[in-house]
Amino acid sequence: MATDFKSIPLIDISELVEKCDDPNSTQDKGVAEVVRQLDQACREAGFFYVKGHGIPDSLVKEIRTISRRFFDSPYEEKLKIKLSSASGYRGYQRVGENITKGVPDMHEAIDCYKEVNPGMYGDLGKAMEGCNVWPSEPRNFKNLMEDYVDRCTELSRKIMRGIALALGGPIDAFEGNRAGDPFWVLRVIGYPVLCHEMTKPENDVGCGAHTDYGLLTLVNQDDDITALQVRNSNGEWISAVPVPGTFVCNIGDMLKILTNGLYESTLHRVINNSSKYRVCVAYFYEPNFDAAIEPLDKCVEKSGGTKKFERAVYGKHLVSKVLTNFVI
Repeated sequence: MATDFKSIPLIDISELVEKCDDPNSTQDKGVAEVVRQLDQACREAGFFYVKGHGIPDSLVKEIRTISRRFFDSPYEEKLKIKLSSASGYRGYQRVGENITKGVPDMHEAIDCYKEVNPGMYGDLGKAMEGCNVWPSEPRNFKNLMEDYVDRCTELSRKIMRGIALALGGPIDAFEGNRAGDPFWVLRVIGYPVLCHEMTKPENDVGCGAHTDYGLLTLVNQDDDITALQVRNSNGEWISAVPVPGTFVCNIGDMLKILTNGLYESTLHRVINNSSKYRVCVAYFYEPNFDAAIEPLDKCVEKSGGTKKFERAVYGKHLVSKVLTNFVI
């Protein structure tokens, strides 16, 4: 459960990233220290920064730069990849088309998902069938994003190995039929300037308070704009102040279920009160699309012996959210 944390912890995960695939990693003191810090962060905040993650800073910055170039494009160009049900809800949505709890979010975005072929998951995956739609300009957008997704997927797998150890399970507890073939989501998000000296907008919330759906999120945010806020157990909103060279990580609903509530998927929101357009690229590491997720036995034991959550099929959970997320 989240506590009354006042700041978000920073963890150097370099030892874990380097050694988690070594058969002897569970005996390594450096790995053990990373695992301890992950456990504390997940229990107390559900959010943490990671450094030493192994993804080149030049690429992390280039992803934000090319995203900004897309959002700077004429509106007509952006509409060429407009999100629709025909593409499995992939593509561009304008400001206000994404909604959280019935309220329009003040951001524009491109939504991408792991591609789903027709019939791959039967009726369960029908709504998500389709290929990602990429802009023709900037020219290298598709290649850069696909490389970035591959790197984020591998990094997330390694962090989840650390979390598996933190819970006292085998290092591959979140692989196999749980997340051995992980689904993923990528949201390329732009938050326009809403506040001006003489006027305050009716709605200044870039993204309303919500939890994430899956296992783990990696947030790549602008270095010079503070907008992401995380709610602690006292109801206070704690700012996730940008720390250059890091990702902001948080755990999602599926990990909350797997841990029987030992780890919380913490409410968070985005309010861009700055005078600058803000770019954020969020990568979401999810279970297998058709995975049936329920509390791990070890976590049930650690949390009093009673299962607090019913089994949930990840794909069904995702589709239920996606079908109510947009005004299109």
